[in-house]
Order: sequence, then C-alpha cells, then structure tokens
Amino acid sequence: MAPPEAVTEHLRRGRRFHAAGSWSDAYEALSLADRSGELGGADLELLATSVFMLGRDEEYLLALERAYAAHVEDGELLGAARCAFWLGLSLLRGEPLRGEPARARGWLGRGQRLLDRHGATCVEHGYFLLPVMIQHEAAGDYAAARATAREAVEIAERFGDPDLLALGLHAQGLALTRLGRVEEGLSLVDEAMLAVTAGELSPVVTGVVYCSTIEGCQQVYALRHAQEWTAALTRWCEQQPDMVAFTGRCLVHRAEIMQLHGAWQEALEESQRAAERRGMSRAGVAQAFYRQGEVHRLRGDLDAAEDAYRNASRQGWEPQPGLALLRQAQGNGVAASASVRRAIAETSDPLRRAGLLAASVEIQLAAGDVPSARSAGDELAEIAAGYDIDMVSSLAEQAGGAVALAEEDAEAALLSLRRAWQLWEELEAPYEAARARELVGLACRALGDEDAATLELEAAREVFDALGAALDVARLEQHDRGGGQGEAHGLTARELQVLRLVAAGATNKAIAADLVLSERTVDRHVSNIFRKLGVSSRAAATAYAYEQSLL
Repeated sequence: MAPPEAVTEHLRRGRRFHAAGSWSDAYEALSLADRSGELGGADLELLATSVFMLGRDEEYLLALERAYAAHVEDGELLGAARCAFWLGLSLLRGEPLRGEPARARGWLGRGQRLLDRHGATCVEHGYFLLPVMIQHEAAGDYAAARATAREAVEIAERFGDPDLLALGLHAQGLALTRLGRVEEGLSLVDEAMLAVTAGELSPVVTGVVYCSTIEGCQQVYALRHAQEWTAALTRWCEQQPDMVAFTGRCLVHRAEIMQLHGAWQEALEESQRAAERRGMSRAGVAQAFYRQGEVHRLRGDLDAAEDAYRNASRQGWEPQPGLALLRQAQGNGVAASASVRRAIAETSDPLRRAGLLAASVEIQLAAGDVPSARSAGDELAEIAAGYDIDMVSSLAEQAGGAVALAEEDAEAALLSLRRAWQLWEELEAPYEAARARELVGLACRALGDEDAATLELEAAREVFDALGAALDVARLEQHDRGGGQGEAHGLTARELQVLRLVAAGATNKAIAADLVLSERTVDRHVSNIFRKLGVSSRAAATAYAYEQSLL
C-alpha cells in the first residue's frame, strides 16, 4: 500500500484535474489513489463523474454503486441518496446504458427510503421529484410534469442548489412548450441555460441540460434556439478534448441543423461520426442513422438511404416519415401511403404529428388522393394555429398551398406558398425554400403567367443543383418538358372538363354544382380558358373547341 502522503497527492491531483475538466488525468490520478487506499464516498463520486465523461459506461455505474456503499458505511444518508438517484435516473433514461426500468426503480426506492430515514425536507427530496416528472412526460401528462418540475424548483430555491434549479426550470419549460405555451416555456429553458453556459453547474448536469434542451427545442421546431445552444454545446465539448460523453449527441444535433441549412455533406459526415462514437446510447446511434438516411434520400442515393433507415430501425428508432418518402421516391406510392398513415395513427403528440402530416400531404398528392391530402393539410393547419412556431407555420402554409394547387385554386395556392417561401427563407432553410418556390412557379403557370413561372422554377433549380438534390432536379426537368402545355392548347384536365360543360350550354353555377367546385373557381377556370384559347365569349370558346376537336 502506498504511503499516506502519496495517496493524498494522488487525491489532490485528481480533484484538481476534475475541477479543470481534464477527465483522463482526473481518472488516472483518482484511480491511483483508489488503488493505493480506500476512497471515501465523495471522492468515489468524483471518480464516477470522470469515467462517465470518458464514456466508460459500466465503470460509471460501478463507481456510483461503490460511492453509495461508502456513504452508507459512513452514515452519510444524503450522500448515499444522491448516488441512488443518479443510478436510478441513468438506468431509467437509458443513459449511458439502455433503459433498465426494474433496476432503476430499485435504486430510486433505496434512495427514497434513505430520505424517509433522514426525515426533514432536504434538497435531495427535490431531485427525487425528477423521476416522477419523467413518468408524467412518458404518459403525455405535461401538465402534471410541469407541476412536479415547479415543486422541484421551489425546493432548489429554498436550499440554493444550482443543479436542481437548472434541471427543474429546464423541465418546467419543456413541459410548457408541449402544452402549446412555447414562448413562455422557452423563456424558462433559456434561463436554465444561462447557468449552464456560465459554468455554474456540475459536469454531468451541464451535459444533460445541454442535450435535453437542444432535443426539446428541435421537438417543438424552435430551430433558432436549437442552433444557438448547439453552438454553445460545441464550444463546451471543444474545451474538454478527452470528453466522450455528450459529444456524440452534439454531433447528431449539429448534423440536423447542418442539413436544414443546406450543408448536406457536412451533415452526413457529422452523423457518420456520431454513429461510430464510443459511449453513444442506442437512441443516439439510431438518430444518427436516421439523419444519414435523410441526407442520402435528398441527394437521390436511395439504396444508401434504405440501408440507413434500416439501421435506425434496428436500433429501435421509427424511421418515419423518411422511409415513407423514400418509398414514394422509389415509385411505390402504395407502400408510402400505408407507412405514413400507420405512423400518423400511432402518434398522438400534435408536434410529432406535424412532420408526419406534412409528408402525408406530399405522398397523397403524388398518388392523386386530393381529399386525403386536404384532410392532412387541414389538421396540420390546426396544429400550426395552436403553436406559434415558424417552422410548423411553414409546413402548414406549404401543405395548404400544394393542396390548393391540386384543387386548381392557383390564386389561393399562391398566397400560401409565398408565405411558406418567406418563412423558409427566414429560417435559412434553402432546400425547403426551393420546394416552396417550385410550387410558386407551378401556381404562376396555372394562372397563365409563364414568365413568372420560368423565373421561379429557374431559381428553385439553381438551389437544387447547388445542393445536389438529384430527384428534385429531375422533377423540374419534367415541368420544363411540360412547359405549361401538358394538355391540348395549354388547357389543364380540369379546364377541359369545364370547356365541355360550357359547350353543352351549362351556366357557371351549374358547372360548379356538377364538378363540386365553388362558383368563383369556375369563373376563374372560364377566364383562363378564354385567355388560353384567345377568345372572348362562351360561343367563341365552344366554336374553337369544335374546330380543334377538343370536345
């Protein structure tokens, strides 16, 4: 056994390295101290933190178990309860290991019993409210989750515990966002993040709040918040070059933001690094594979996308709506429609449904099922009205515009699509903005403004070319080949229907009733027919149609 002075020096160095975030050095020094003499519970907690930050999952749990035992032996009931809490929380949430709820409940039960023995209210009681809050979240009871988090915040403020205060504020804020009170919730989340970025919290809590905040912001489409905090997380990770914990999730978050901003190759590389990162949970690896699938699909590499989505599914991640959109790209509309319908039926959370509904509109329109697309678009619009979130509004406006265009109400489509394009521009989302602009071009073409249509479609194509969106470029080439003349004399299928009824002597009101359209829509169709055929009356349009065998 090493002399006491050597053990003391190892401990001193280990504590100093731990405080500096030098995790490898801290682990080495504390391990030397541990081998040279029996460590107390507090120093075993430092060892546990060091191995956690290095991504050594099993060692982390073993070190915490030893710290728990040491605290119990020394009569430090609250220290033992803290260790039991972190053991239970880690096993409950599946971080760093996969979720083990029975074992988690066992440790949380042990900790609660220690608190009962202690008697008086203490800050540890606040920590043990957090697993209760997590259970409420899992059940979708966000009101109860918020109330529990508020109780934890009150205890944190009473005892002046910055870790618990940040965790409670953060959890309360995320619960509010899921209740539709997005701005109010994000304000609390940002307040918690101030303590994080100021370095006021312990290392594990810092990483937990960082990652959970970014994931929560992405779930409610608060992309600007997610981007800002991801940049801060990146800086924090870079300050600790030997840290493994949290760095993989950071890469996944960065990849999603890179994809949105059009940096597809960088997003692919980041997600590939994340999937290979030591210490990543199954959920993190699955999200990394899903992100790879999204980039491959957008670039037209459908086989690679298929592999990535399958890998995400193997890790327990639902690869929707990406897989359904892949099936559509592969020409299997039946499978695409079935997949997205099934995913929507299994999803109750409104914001999670939003992305699925947007994909459903695209898939149903491609299949020619306009009523189903309309139904999905209407629900998406209702969700957007309940949440003041730019990205959800963008999705809803674009879906509504696409449906209106399919229903041949190009004027209404144009209003929605221009709003969608503007919102995507503000979000700095070039691909989504180009998709909206493509639809704007088609709406202009339907209104007979071929010059505007050409300008819009050319602008969209420039973006698709720059991004490497091969399938989108091919789709635009089909538009170019159509050139607005897909039907005889430039008339659409609907306009031919209207012309035939005009030639039969039907009034606009009668035509509207026959085709289940508004009279205003029929008025517009008749005007378009006159303009395209170069005539000024119903009689002249009828005569022209007979002469050109359009009837």
